[in-house]
Amino acid sequence: MTTVLRIFGIVALLMGGLWTGQGLGLIMWPASSFMLAQTQWAYIGIGLMLLGVFALWRAGKRP
Repeated sequence: MTTVLRIFGIVALLMGGLWTGQGLGLIMWPASSFMLAQTQWAYIGIGLMLLGVFALWRAGKRP
């Protein structure tokens, strides 16, 4: 279970960072993305990143 949480946490952090960057207009890739410069995606990305941090924290916690 720890390995699954770690993998999920890392993937969630990376995807959340990408979505936040796209939503804020900092990452304009891919050029045809509907998420570019759309603030709602920045908020969704931040939420996903927080979920990833929680998963990593939970994975590191001893039972």
